[in-house]
Amino acid sequence: MPMREWADFIAETGADGAISIALSGPLCVSSVGRIDDRLRAIEGQVEAIDLSKVDDFDTVGAWIVVRLSEERGAKITGGSEEAMRLIAAVRGQDTDENPDGETSADALSDEDRAWPNRTVQKLGGFVTGYLDGMTKLVGFLGALIIAMGSLITHPRRFRIVALVRQIELSGVGALPIVGLMSFLIGIVIAQQGAVQLRQFGAEIYTVNLTGRLSMRELGILMTAIMFAGRSGSSFAAQIGTMKLTEEIDAMRTIGVSPMEALVVPRIVAALLIMPLLGFYAAVLSIIGGAFISMFALDIPFFTFLIRIREVVPLHDIWVGLIKAPLFGLIIALAGCYQGMQVQGNSEEVGLRTTIAVVQGIFAVIVLDAFFAVFFTEVGWG
Repeated sequence: MPMREWADFIAETGADGAISIALSGPLCVSSVGRIDDRLRAIEGQVEAIDLSKVDDFDTVGAWIVVRLSEERGAKITGGSEEAMRLIAAVRGQDTDENPDGETSADALSDEDRAWPNRTVQKLGGFVTGYLDGMTKLVGFLGALIIAMGSLITHPRRFRIVALVRQIELSGVGALPIVGLMSFLIGIVIAQQGAVQLRQFGAEIYTVNLTGRLSMRELGILMTAIMFAGRSGSSFAAQIGTMKLTEEIDAMRTIGVSPMEALVVPRIVAALLIMPLLGFYAAVLSIIGGAFISMFALDIPFFTFLIRIREVVPLHDIWVGLIKAPLFGLIIALAGCYQGMQVQGNSEEVGLRTTIAVVQGIFAVIVLDAFFAVFFTEVGWG
């Protein structure tokens, strides 16, 4: 059995006191031995590391050479093309950018000097990514319109069972949490409103404040935010997981349109249940205000509710009902679109779900601000 050949080195000291190290033998995991400890024990400035006599090389050898080079500021010379490529991979930079074996500090300084180029590159990447996203969104909306048009002309293909299932999950399942949230918000509005209005002796107007805020703004707005966090995220996660497991590709293979089977039922469900959830939330918010008013204002519960009928104009109810389906449409679109964009790995599902929730809530708040200005201008303020 032949004896194992070990890696070795020769250290030569120049006239200026700088040390040149010439490595030899196989520099790989099975034959490095204690060469790393011996190299660390060398005292003085190392000027160069010669690899011309190294006949075998792997990642362990590359780590030893790179570490010695970075610690002592030495240049690496004489290595084969494969060895230099492996050293560059360990060092984390391209061999074309560092052909002479310069130190990582030198490469970093060159990179720092090129920060304007990196800034322009990042800006360009953002712009191209934004344009690509807009293109995909327009394509998604076009596919959705085509799918809806196809279902209108062929109503038997519409999946009623899927629609009812989504209404159950997104609507009926949301009643407890939406109701509790709205009830508590009504308590907060009435209690804080009474504290502020008491300074002017106008506690009775707490009824006006609670009723109009609940019916016109907070009822539907808070419901939309809850719907985005609960159902919008669910849409993105469900469709994204199906995209990741290639179920959507399988549906296309057997001739089933994913837009008709997955996206349209969710969007129609959101359009139908959001007005109902919004009105339900507004009513529970008013009930919460009436409940706290019994203790904070000594206003009887049913007197508070009867007063609501007198102080809340009918158009406030219509304002909430008009905004609700549009909010539901935006949230469902964001969830379904982001779900359809999932690709690569499971981490993408979480990322796209987060983006869907953020986009849905942001769009809802922006649209609500627009509606506030619009309805004020048309005399429904």
